[in-house]
Amino acid sequence: MTLEIDRVELIVNPKAGNGRLKQQLPNIVTILEDQFDTVNVFQTEKPGDASDYIHSMKEEQPHLIIGGGGDGTIYEIINALGPLEERPAFGIIPGGTCNDFSRAIGISQNPLQAAEQICEKNFRSIDVGKCNHQYFLNFWGIGLITEVSSNINPKMKESFGRLSYYLSTLQTISQERHFQLKIESDECAYEGNAAMVLIGNGPFTGGVRAFFPESNLEDGKLEVLVIESNRFQTFWDMLRAKVMDNVPNSEDILYFQSDHISIETEPDQTIDCDGERDFETPSTITVLPGHIKVAVGDYPVKP
Repeated sequence: MTLEIDRVELIVNPKAGNGRLKQQLPNIVTILEDQFDTVNVFQTEKPGDASDYIHSMKEEQPHLIIGGGGDGTIYEIINALGPLEERPAFGIIPGGTCNDFSRAIGISQNPLQAAEQICEKNFRSIDVGKCNHQYFLNFWGIGLITEVSSNINPKMKESFGRLSYYLSTLQTISQERHFQLKIESDECAYEGNAAMVLIGNGPFTGGVRAFFPESNLEDGKLEVLVIESNRFQTFWDMLRAKVMDNVPNSEDILYFQSDHISIETEPDQTIDCDGERDFETPSTITVLPGHIKVAVGDYPVKP
Protein backbone atom coordinates (compact mmCIF):
# COMPACT_ATOMS: atom_id res chain seq x y z
CA MET A 1 0.00 0.00 0.00
CA THR A 2 1.09 3.60 -0.55
CA LEU A 3 0.38 6.40 1.93
CA GLU A 4 0.12 10.16 1.57
CA ILE A 5 2.89 11.50 3.78
CA ASP A 6 3.88 15.11 4.31
CA ARG A 7 5.48 15.35 7.76
CA VAL A 8 8.26 13.00 8.85
CA GLU A 9 10.00 12.70 12.21
CA LEU A 10 13.47 11.17 12.04
CA ILE A 11 14.64 9.92 15.43
CA VAL A 12 18.34 9.07 15.38
CA ASN A 13 20.69 7.50 17.89
CA PRO A 14 23.93 9.35 17.00
CA LYS A 15 26.01 6.70 18.80
CA ALA A 16 24.73 3.88 16.60
CA GLY A 17 27.38 2.12 14.57
CA ASN A 18 30.09 3.84 16.62
CA GLY A 19 28.96 7.18 15.24
CA ARG A 20 28.86 6.16 11.59
CA LEU A 21 25.13 6.86 11.33
CA LYS A 22 25.65 10.41 12.58
CA GLN A 23 28.28 10.99 9.90
CA GLN A 24 25.78 10.01 7.22
CA LEU A 25 22.91 11.97 8.72
CA PRO A 26 23.19 15.06 6.44
CA ASN A 27 22.97 12.87 3.34
CA ILE A 28 20.08 10.87 4.81
CA VAL A 29 18.15 14.08 5.49
CA THR A 30 18.80 15.33 1.96
CA ILE A 31 17.35 12.11 0.51
CA LEU A 32 14.25 12.33 2.68
CA GLU A 33 13.68 16.04 2.02
CA ASP A 34 13.60 15.32 -1.69
CA GLN A 35 10.41 13.28 -1.18
CA PHE A 36 8.72 14.65 1.95
CA ASP A 37 7.59 18.25 2.59
CA THR A 38 8.76 18.38 6.24
CA VAL A 39 11.55 16.35 7.84
CA ASN A 40 12.25 17.03 11.51
CA VAL A 41 15.37 15.47 13.06
CA PHE A 42 15.72 14.52 16.71
CA GLN A 43 18.95 13.03 18.07
CA THR A 44 18.77 11.00 21.26
CA GLU A 45 21.28 11.40 24.07
CA LYS A 46 20.26 8.59 26.41
CA PRO A 47 17.80 5.67 26.68
CA GLY A 48 14.23 6.92 26.99
CA ASP A 49 14.73 10.03 24.86
CA ALA A 50 13.04 8.53 21.79
CA SER A 51 10.01 7.46 23.81
CA ASP A 52 9.73 10.86 25.51
CA TYR A 53 9.96 12.62 22.15
CA ILE A 54 7.15 10.52 20.65
CA HIS A 55 4.92 11.11 23.66
CA SER A 56 5.50 14.85 23.32
CA MET A 57 4.03 14.78 19.78
CA LYS A 58 0.55 13.53 20.75
CA GLU A 59 -1.23 16.72 19.77
CA GLU A 60 0.39 16.89 16.34
CA GLN A 61 1.09 13.33 15.27
CA PRO A 62 3.35 12.97 12.20
CA HIS A 63 2.42 10.77 9.26
CA LEU A 64 5.68 8.82 9.49
CA ILE A 65 8.26 8.18 12.21
CA ILE A 66 11.64 6.88 11.08
CA GLY A 67 13.97 5.26 13.58
CA GLY A 68 17.67 5.50 12.85
CA GLY A 69 19.78 3.20 15.01
CA GLY A 70 20.21 -0.34 16.22
CA ASP A 71 17.75 -2.86 17.63
CA GLY A 72 17.61 -1.05 21.00
CA THR A 73 16.48 2.18 19.36
CA ILE A 74 13.85 0.37 17.30
CA TYR A 75 12.60 -1.47 20.40
CA GLU A 76 12.17 1.81 22.28
CA ILE A 77 10.28 3.43 19.41
CA ILE A 78 7.92 0.49 18.84
CA ASN A 79 7.12 0.42 22.55
CA ALA A 80 6.16 4.09 22.36
CA LEU A 81 4.07 3.59 19.21
CA GLY A 82 2.48 0.26 20.16
CA PRO A 83 -0.04 1.53 22.75
CA LEU A 84 -1.25 4.49 20.64
CA GLU A 85 -4.78 4.27 19.24
CA GLU A 86 -3.76 6.23 16.15
CA ARG A 87 -0.31 5.10 15.14
CA PRO A 88 1.82 6.85 12.52
CA ALA A 89 3.56 4.72 9.93
CA PHE A 90 7.05 3.51 10.79
CA GLY A 91 10.33 3.30 8.91
CA ILE A 92 13.81 2.06 9.81
CA ILE A 93 17.29 3.23 8.87
CA PRO A 94 19.58 0.56 10.35
CA GLY A 95 22.67 1.61 12.24
CA GLY A 96 23.46 -1.16 14.72
CA THR A 97 25.21 -4.54 14.67
CA CYS A 98 22.34 -6.90 13.86
CA ASN A 99 19.41 -4.71 12.74
CA ASP A 100 17.14 -7.75 12.84
CA PHE A 101 13.77 -6.26 11.99
CA SER A 102 15.11 -4.13 9.14
CA ARG A 103 16.48 -7.33 7.60
CA ALA A 104 13.09 -9.01 8.04
CA ILE A 105 11.33 -6.33 6.00
CA GLY A 106 13.94 -6.21 3.25
CA ILE A 107 15.52 -2.87 4.15
CA SER A 108 19.09 -2.35 2.97
CA GLN A 109 21.79 -2.33 5.63
CA ASN A 110 23.29 0.69 3.88
CA PRO A 111 21.65 3.70 5.61
CA LEU A 112 21.53 5.82 2.44
CA GLN A 113 19.91 3.03 0.44
CA ALA A 114 17.50 2.43 3.33
CA ALA A 115 16.44 6.09 3.19
CA GLU A 116 15.83 5.75 -0.55
CA GLN A 117 13.69 2.66 0.04
CA ILE A 118 11.56 4.54 2.58
CA CYS A 119 11.06 7.27 -0.01
CA GLU A 120 9.39 4.70 -2.27
CA LYS A 121 6.48 4.73 0.25
CA ASN A 122 5.79 1.02 0.02
CA PHE A 123 4.03 0.06 3.26
CA ARG A 124 2.75 -3.21 4.73
CA SER A 125 0.63 -3.82 7.83
CA ILE A 126 2.91 -5.91 10.04
CA ASP A 127 2.14 -8.05 13.08
CA VAL A 128 3.54 -6.96 16.45
CA GLY A 129 4.16 -9.23 19.44
CA LYS A 130 3.13 -8.24 22.94
CA CYS A 131 4.31 -9.63 26.27
CA ASN A 132 2.32 -8.22 29.20
CA HIS A 133 3.02 -4.52 28.56
CA GLN A 134 6.07 -4.95 26.28
CA TYR A 135 5.87 -4.84 22.49
CA PHE A 136 8.33 -6.65 20.24
CA LEU A 137 8.96 -6.96 16.52
CA ASN A 138 11.43 -9.82 16.45
CA PHE A 139 11.52 -12.21 19.37
CA TRP A 140 10.80 -12.99 22.99
CA GLY A 141 13.11 -15.43 24.72
CA ILE A 142 14.23 -16.98 28.00
CA GLY A 143 17.03 -19.34 28.98
CA LEU A 144 19.89 -19.89 26.55
CA ILE A 145 18.94 -16.97 24.28
CA THR A 146 19.22 -14.58 27.24
CA GLU A 147 22.52 -16.08 28.38
CA VAL A 148 23.97 -15.77 24.86
CA SER A 149 23.20 -12.06 24.60
CA SER A 150 24.36 -11.45 28.17
CA ASN A 151 27.69 -13.18 27.58
CA ILE A 152 28.67 -11.11 24.55
CA ASN A 153 31.66 -8.93 25.34
CA PRO A 154 31.02 -5.40 23.96
CA LYS A 155 34.55 -5.29 22.51
CA MET A 156 33.98 -8.67 20.81
CA LYS A 157 30.66 -7.42 19.43
CA GLU A 158 32.39 -4.32 18.07
CA SER A 159 35.19 -6.35 16.49
CA PHE A 160 33.31 -9.39 15.20
CA GLY A 161 29.76 -8.06 14.75
CA ARG A 162 27.23 -10.82 14.14
CA LEU A 163 29.93 -13.49 14.52
CA SER A 164 30.06 -12.60 18.21
CA TYR A 165 26.65 -14.25 18.68
CA TYR A 166 27.97 -17.56 17.31
CA LEU A 167 31.06 -17.38 19.53
CA SER A 168 28.94 -16.65 22.57
CA THR A 169 26.58 -19.52 21.74
CA LEU A 170 29.46 -22.01 21.59
CA GLN A 171 30.62 -20.77 24.98
CA THR A 172 27.16 -20.97 26.53
CA ILE A 173 26.01 -24.41 25.32
CA SER A 174 28.95 -26.02 27.09
CA GLN A 175 27.23 -25.15 30.37
CA GLU A 176 24.29 -27.47 31.08
CA ARG A 177 21.45 -25.42 32.59
CA HIS A 178 17.73 -26.07 32.87
CA PHE A 179 14.64 -24.54 34.41
CA GLN A 180 11.13 -25.81 34.99
CA LEU A 181 8.71 -24.67 32.30
CA LYS A 182 4.94 -24.69 31.99
CA ILE A 183 3.72 -23.45 28.63
CA GLU A 184 0.10 -23.38 27.51
CA SER A 185 -1.68 -22.40 24.31
CA ASP A 186 -4.66 -23.60 22.28
CA GLU A 187 -2.29 -25.47 19.97
CA CYS A 188 0.12 -27.05 22.43
CA ALA A 189 0.90 -27.55 26.11
CA TYR A 190 4.16 -28.62 27.75
CA GLU A 191 5.39 -29.02 31.31
CA GLY A 192 8.92 -30.11 32.17
CA ASN A 193 12.58 -29.14 31.83
CA ALA A 194 13.72 -26.53 29.31
CA ALA A 195 16.97 -24.87 28.34
CA MET A 196 15.42 -22.18 26.13
CA VAL A 197 12.12 -20.82 24.88
CA LEU A 198 12.18 -18.63 21.78
CA ILE A 199 9.02 -16.98 20.43
CA GLY A 200 9.51 -15.32 17.07
CA ASN A 201 7.63 -12.75 15.05
CA GLY A 202 10.39 -11.94 12.55
CA PRO A 203 12.79 -14.47 11.01
CA PHE A 204 16.09 -12.95 12.19
CA THR A 205 17.83 -13.25 15.56
CA GLY A 206 21.31 -11.87 16.08
CA GLY A 207 21.53 -10.85 12.42
CA VAL A 208 20.92 -14.35 11.04
CA ARG A 209 17.76 -16.24 10.15
CA ALA A 210 16.46 -18.09 13.18
CA PHE A 211 14.98 -21.54 12.96
CA PHE A 212 11.44 -20.57 12.01
CA PRO A 213 10.85 -21.91 8.48
CA GLU A 214 7.20 -20.77 8.47
CA SER A 215 7.82 -17.27 9.81
CA ASN A 216 5.47 -14.68 8.32
CA LEU A 217 5.08 -11.12 9.60
CA GLU A 218 1.51 -10.93 8.32
CA ASP A 219 -0.09 -14.25 9.32
CA GLY A 220 -1.30 -13.32 12.81
CA LYS A 221 0.82 -16.10 14.34
CA LEU A 222 3.96 -16.34 16.46
CA GLU A 223 6.54 -19.13 16.09
CA VAL A 224 7.27 -20.99 19.33
CA LEU A 225 10.43 -23.03 19.83
CA VAL A 226 11.13 -24.90 23.09
CA ILE A 227 14.57 -26.45 23.56
CA GLU A 228 14.48 -29.02 26.34
CA SER A 229 18.25 -29.57 26.40
CA ASN A 230 21.28 -27.50 25.48
CA ARG A 231 23.23 -30.55 24.31
CA PHE A 232 25.37 -29.86 21.26
CA GLN A 233 23.43 -32.51 19.29
CA THR A 234 20.24 -30.50 19.75
CA PHE A 235 21.77 -27.47 18.10
CA TRP A 236 23.25 -29.62 15.34
CA ASP A 237 19.72 -30.87 14.63
CA MET A 238 18.55 -27.25 14.47
CA LEU A 239 21.35 -26.35 12.05
CA ARG A 240 20.44 -29.27 9.77
CA ALA A 241 16.79 -28.22 9.84
CA LYS A 242 17.77 -24.70 8.84
CA VAL A 243 19.86 -25.93 5.90
CA MET A 244 17.11 -28.30 4.78
CA ASP A 245 14.37 -25.69 5.35
CA ASN A 246 12.43 -28.08 7.59
CA VAL A 247 10.85 -27.84 11.00
CA PRO A 248 13.47 -29.04 13.52
CA ASN A 249 12.93 -32.73 14.33
CA SER A 250 14.44 -33.86 17.61
CA GLU A 251 13.24 -35.35 20.86
CA ASP A 252 14.65 -32.25 22.57
CA ILE A 253 12.83 -29.74 20.36
CA LEU A 254 9.20 -28.63 20.46
CA TYR A 255 7.92 -26.33 17.71
CA PHE A 256 4.46 -24.90 17.02
CA GLN A 257 2.60 -21.71 16.04
CA SER A 258 0.12 -19.80 18.16
CA ASP A 259 -1.38 -16.36 18.70
CA HIS A 260 -1.59 -16.63 22.50
CA ILE A 261 0.95 -18.30 24.81
CA SER A 262 1.07 -18.45 28.62
CA ILE A 263 4.43 -19.17 30.29
CA GLU A 264 5.40 -19.94 33.89
CA THR A 265 8.89 -20.92 35.06
CA GLU A 266 10.64 -22.08 38.20
CA PRO A 267 12.73 -20.16 39.04
CA ASP A 268 11.65 -16.93 37.34
CA GLN A 269 13.62 -16.30 34.14
CA THR A 270 15.00 -13.05 32.76
CA ILE A 271 13.27 -12.18 29.50
CA ASP A 272 15.17 -11.11 26.40
CA CYS A 273 12.70 -9.07 24.35
CA ASP A 274 14.29 -7.87 21.08
CA GLY A 275 17.61 -7.68 22.91
CA GLU A 276 16.33 -5.81 25.97
CA ARG A 277 16.42 -7.62 29.32
CA ASP A 278 14.23 -5.67 31.74
CA PHE A 279 11.57 -8.11 32.99
CA GLU A 280 11.04 -11.67 34.26
CA THR A 281 8.51 -14.45 33.86
CA PRO A 282 5.64 -15.32 34.28
CA SER A 283 4.37 -13.96 30.96
CA THR A 284 1.45 -13.93 28.59
CA ILE A 285 2.52 -13.42 24.98
CA THR A 286 0.09 -12.48 22.21
CA VAL A 287 0.24 -11.25 18.64
CA LEU A 288 -1.41 -8.05 17.41
CA PRO A 289 -2.21 -8.70 13.73
CA GLY A 290 -1.36 -5.90 11.29
CA HIS A 291 -0.74 -3.57 14.22
CA ILE A 292 1.56 -1.09 12.47
CA LYS A 293 2.21 0.09 8.91
CA VAL A 294 5.89 -0.27 8.08
CA ALA A 295 7.93 0.92 5.10
CA VAL A 296 9.38 -2.19 3.48
CA GLY A 297 12.06 -2.85 0.91
CA ASP A 298 12.55 -6.10 -1.00
CA TYR A 299 9.77 -7.92 0.83
CA PRO A 300 8.93 -10.69 1.54
CA VAL A 301 12.52 -11.68 2.20
CA LYS A 302 13.56 -14.98 0.65
CA PRO A 303 15.19 -17.62 2.89
